[in-house]
Amino acid sequence: MDTIISHSETFPRIEHLQKRVARLKRLAKKYKRSEIIQNALLGISNIATQVTSLDDFYQRVHLHLQQLIPAENFFIASQDAKTGLTSLPFFADQQDSHPTELYPDQEISALLNSGLTGYVLRNGEPLLCDDNKFNELIASGDIKSLGSPSHQWLGVPIKTKDVVSGVLVVQSYNEANTYGELELELMGFICHHISGVMERLEHHQQLEQAIVERTKELSQAYEKVKQEVTERVKAEKLQKTLFEIADLSASNVLQQDFYLRLHAIISQLIPANNCFISLIDKNNMLSFPFYVSQMTAEYPASRPMQDGLTEYILQHKLPRLFSAKDISTMVSLGEIYAKSPELNKTDRMHQWIGIPLIINGEVAGALTIYSLDDAHIYQLKDLELLTFVSQHMANAIERKLAAESLKNSHELLEDKVVQRTMALAELNNNLQKEINQRRKMEDQLLYDAQHDGLTGLPNRSYLMERLSQALKHLRRHGLDQFALLFIDLDRFKVINDSFGHLEGDRFLIETSQRIKSCIRDNDTLARMGGDEFVILLDSINATEDAVEVCERILQTLSMPYQLAKQEFISGASIGVAFSGRNKLVTSESLLRDADAAMYQAKANGKGCFVIFDNKLSAKSKLQHDLEIEFKQALEQQGFKIHYIEVVDFNTGEIIAIEPQVEWHHLKQGIIDHSKMKRLAAQYQLTLNLDAYMFAHLNEHFQSIKQRYGTNIDLHLSISSQHIKNKFVLRNLKNTIKGSNIDLLKLILFFNEQALMQDTENHINGFELISQLDVQIGIDGYGTGYSSLSCLSFLPIKALKLDEDISKHLLNDKQLQLVKAYQLTAQTLNFDMYATTIDTQQQVRQFLELGYMRGQGRAISKLFNEKKKPHKSCA
Repeated sequence: MDTIISHSETFPRIEHLQKRVARLKRLAKKYKRSEIIQNALLGISNIATQVTSLDDFYQRVHLHLQQLIPAENFFIASQDAKTGLTSLPFFADQQDSHPTELYPDQEISALLNSGLTGYVLRNGEPLLCDDNKFNELIASGDIKSLGSPSHQWLGVPIKTKDVVSGVLVVQSYNEANTYGELELELMGFICHHISGVMERLEHHQQLEQAIVERTKELSQAYEKVKQEVTERVKAEKLQKTLFEIADLSASNVLQQDFYLRLHAIISQLIPANNCFISLIDKNNMLSFPFYVSQMTAEYPASRPMQDGLTEYILQHKLPRLFSAKDISTMVSLGEIYAKSPELNKTDRMHQWIGIPLIINGEVAGALTIYSLDDAHIYQLKDLELLTFVSQHMANAIERKLAAESLKNSHELLEDKVVQRTMALAELNNNLQKEINQRRKMEDQLLYDAQHDGLTGLPNRSYLMERLSQALKHLRRHGLDQFALLFIDLDRFKVINDSFGHLEGDRFLIETSQRIKSCIRDNDTLARMGGDEFVILLDSINATEDAVEVCERILQTLSMPYQLAKQEFISGASIGVAFSGRNKLVTSESLLRDADAAMYQAKANGKGCFVIFDNKLSAKSKLQHDLEIEFKQALEQQGFKIHYIEVVDFNTGEIIAIEPQVEWHHLKQGIIDHSKMKRLAAQYQLTLNLDAYMFAHLNEHFQSIKQRYGTNIDLHLSISSQHIKNKFVLRNLKNTIKGSNIDLLKLILFFNEQALMQDTENHINGFELISQLDVQIGIDGYGTGYSSLSCLSFLPIKALKLDEDISKHLLNDKQLQLVKAYQLTAQTLNFDMYATTIDTQQQVRQFLELGYMRGQGRAISKLFNEKKKPHKSCA
């Protein structure tokens, strides 16, 4: 009876069989994977023995590795044992680009060393890194985060003789792909083979390099020996040539045979079927003592130096080798044959060599060789050879020319003696002409020194000499009498300001002609300067003669003038002084009396004459007393100094101050700054007054800074007498250098009219003063004496308008003229200051004309009111 199996026994057996089947499937899968791993490893082993380059090996290793593990993201890092730099010879990544593209501004080696790759290189141990390990290394500072984050990163060091030479890396961005001990073992196996391949390929490369270097050394040694043999043959040939040239220079052959043999010698060294020698003679003519050419049998004639190819070599004094293309380029650029195209015969030339011949340190000629085809190609070594030979040729030509010159010198000696005699006679004639010319120049200089350059009239120097002679004649002949008329023209400044100085000059010329028509031929009319004229009426009978002349002059000068196509009425004030019988009268005192009478005529209303008398003499006495009191007050420091404020129109800020002197006189009251300057000039105390003001500034400089601030500028107007004499200029320099004033803040102003009267001394003085860091300005500007060209080369910082300009802003032309002054200053980068602004209308006018700085009573009042605090409305 069959055994009946219960359900309780059947189910355990089935479960057992199922477990065995599952186990067998796992074993089969493991066996199959082992077979794949074995085949892949065998393939990698075969690759290691077959490849000839690392790049090929890396590519095939990557393909086999992908059969074993997830290796889509795979790279190899290599470290150079000599330099220590790390590179990526192979890189494959599905998510990130190559590091050089991700980090273009960073160096690849430093970048790799800062990440996980550098960590493995430094430690020399495999690393299987997940997120936790990665964060731990970041926190410890061992690595930096580079590229996209990965799920797992596996890196195994590549070692060669126990030295880490690289890293093999795979990484996974997908959590489904993980690495473990098997992958670590596989990677280690692959690293072992990579190390062997690297060592084998490196050895092979070193062997090939050694073979190449050895071959190269043997080749160089052979070429060197070959070159030495060639050079020795050339040297022997060259030495023979030089001996032949030396023998030729010492021979007595004719000139034509001499050059023929030179050509034959040169032809032994280099093909010279086309050759010529050119020489420069004393007349700068270019001759051709030897010429041979395949193009023509015609011998060239001598010619002046032009712009041919030969002249190009002679001018640049350097040997040159030109091709046909070089010559064509030079012709097209106009470097040669631009002025003499008829000389250009270079169209058939293939190559051209030109070498200058140096004789006694000078270029005396040239050696030229050219070819018409490429049968022989000239090279730089040919140029160097001919250059060397040309030096010996030049010596030979020099000796030949010296012999010819010695032969000709005896024949020319007599002609030279004759020529020298003729030259001496001509020299004597020239000397006589020069003496006569100098006498004319001296006479002209004497005339110029005693006459006015504008009107041609005698000047002050001539008048004073003539006046002195008249006084001497008066003392010898007591019955004679003469008169002195001092004439000052009215409204002359208006002419300059309204019509310009060119019309002012025309006015003076016409005035001088009118005055001259009113006097006799034996009378003397002189121009003292500016608009002042003086007449010496010689040998008059009575005072009525002088009165008659004065009336004639006043009537003539009252007639209208045509200036700038407009009528203008002028006039004059005349002072008259007579010679008298007083023996104490001098030419200076007589001129002074006439001047005083003229000023009285101006005070009487102009257009009249005044005769000097006892009343005027008393007035002169007062002037003399005033001069004494002035000197005493100057010595005792009795003058007062106050400051004129210079204001910026835009901000109302005080940017500078100008000290001005005034005198509180007991009888005449307050004498202002302008009159003080005139008195100082009249008494010849201008330098003393300037020193007084400078000493005051120096003494009170600290208090000035406390009152106005440290950035304030100091304007000081001084006389041009300081720079007309070197001793006075030296004293000014010492005064400036020894002062306590901040020299960078000091601007010294000189008068424009004085500058134009003595420009040379002003230029020298300005240069010396500028070296002291003191700035220079021109005041009294606008009187029209200085030109723009004069101002442009002077070291000038600022310009100040003339004080009278503010009073004459009456019409559009005057406004345009003042605006032109501002534009001139702006163009030349000068600071421009308006002066004597006494009314609000003048303030507005100057602002409209573009002026930004100025001084005057109206400006001080305006800006002081702006600075007053406003009263509260509470």
